[in-house]
Amino acid sequence: MAISKERKQEVVNQYIEWANKSQAMVVTQYTGLTMKQLDELRAKVRATGGEFHVVKNTLGQVAFKEAGLETPEKFLEGSTAIAFAFEDAAALAKAVSDFARTSEFLKVKGGYLNKAAISAESVQALADLPPLPVVRAQLLGTLVAPATRLARVLAEPGRQVAAVVKAFADREGAPAAAEAAA
Repeated sequence: MAISKERKQEVVNQYIEWANKSQAMVVTQYTGLTMKQLDELRAKVRATGGEFHVVKNTLGQVAFKEAGLETPEKFLEGSTAIAFAFEDAAALAKAVSDFARTSEFLKVKGGYLNKAAISAESVQALADLPPLPVVRAQLLGTLVAPATRLARVLAEPGRQVAAVVKAFADREGAPAAAEAAA
């Protein structure tokens, strides 16, 4: 059943909106996946703050051209579904790549990162990155480490003086404690 021009334009506008909102997109071939598997993949993608949609190739080409995206030949051939990363690009790429590893039917064709086309290998490299919260924690640890070391260096002379005073007090207090015990 053919769809009207108005409906096609609505779909194109939706694709453009998703493309403009997303930090990254993973283009896949999904031939052979059951609806249950598609729903499972959609749930995993949703958990990363993204969406997974089956895309009509001709409308996708029009939308990507209007959105200013270069579309490699093989991206929009055969069955095409795209995962859109609205929050964490690495987490989305990991979710799709992990699913593709366990499914013989889902194949990653490539993707986009900040509007630039990337290969399937680059999508896998993106998937191998740690999640955003881990990267933030690592960065924070790197920034805080010099301050922590500086605080330790500045506190060391005071700790040494306190140790000398305590040793002296223990030595002075030892004879008095021995007399009191006797």
